[in-house]
Amino acid sequence: MRKILIATVKPFAPVAVKKIRKIFEKAGYELQLLEKYNDKQELLQAIANVDAAIIRSDKFDEEVLKAGKKLKIVVRAGAGYDNVDIETASASNIVVMNTPGQNSNAVAELAIGLAIMGLREQFSGKPGGEMRGRTLGLHGFGYVARNVFRIARAMGMNVIVYTRYSKGDAAAIGLKVTKSLEDLYEKSDIVSIHVPARGEHIKSVSAEVLSHLQDGSILVNTGRKEVINEPDLVKCMEEKPGIKYMSDLTPDCEAEFEEKFPGRFFFTPKKAGAQTAEANLNAGLAAARQIVDFFENDDTTHQVNK
Repeated sequence: MRKILIATVKPFAPVAVKKIRKIFEKAGYELQLLEKYNDKQELLQAIANVDAAIIRSDKFDEEVLKAGKKLKIVVRAGAGYDNVDIETASASNIVVMNTPGQNSNAVAELAIGLAIMGLREQFSGKPGGEMRGRTLGLHGFGYVARNVFRIARAMGMNVIVYTRYSKGDAAAIGLKVTKSLEDLYEKSDIVSIHVPARGEHIKSVSAEVLSHLQDGSILVNTGRKEVINEPDLVKCMEEKPGIKYMSDLTPDCEAEFEEKFPGRFFFTPKKAGAQTAEANLNAGLAAARQIVDFFENDDTTHQVNK
């Protein structure tokens, strides 16, 4: 009997676990749970004799992956997978998958909410602004950005996008694609960042790009903090006192933000993009089905370490 581990410091909702269990029971698999663990040693012990694992933001580094002597597949319930050591997984012949799109509406709604919060001066009583008629720039055009576009268009916003890989998809639904990232930042009242923390995107929001932001614009980041060059952002906000930064990611230089930019930033206490009951359920069920399809049908559709 195959053994599947759900290893989650932040557990799935009970209803999600119940439905995941049903999927595995139907396939004849045994489900094991490791929830709210505090000690890495607990994870190392739990991973030792399982065939597959479902995780959320849990760190699967070299030590964890090598402890999984029988491990064949790890599925990250969500889009980002920078918490998994891809190099070690590949060297150990462990398939790594994500569940793209399952959290996208939840993250998109948060991005819009953060933009509104910035426009409304964080509901401080000061006169704010409205979304309608403003230009929203999408930095990237994956699943989340497409949902942001859907919502923003319904609110009467002008939406533009910069993407290197999905220009045809964007143009097909009537989106204007800017010629460069700098052009996007220059033309947008609000910029919403939707790129992964990999390769060319690491610290891609740099001084060269940020210098094109209009004073008074809002930068929203519901992706990964690694895509932001934080010292460059601090300098930009010092030079342009109207710029605001809204995120569900606390920057490394949080103290500097608190000292220099009161009222011009907001960070959720915890990473919040995918923290809805619906996204929780969708991602968990997708992860379970992908594991079953992998073992029963050799399906590697969402493998990220090919």
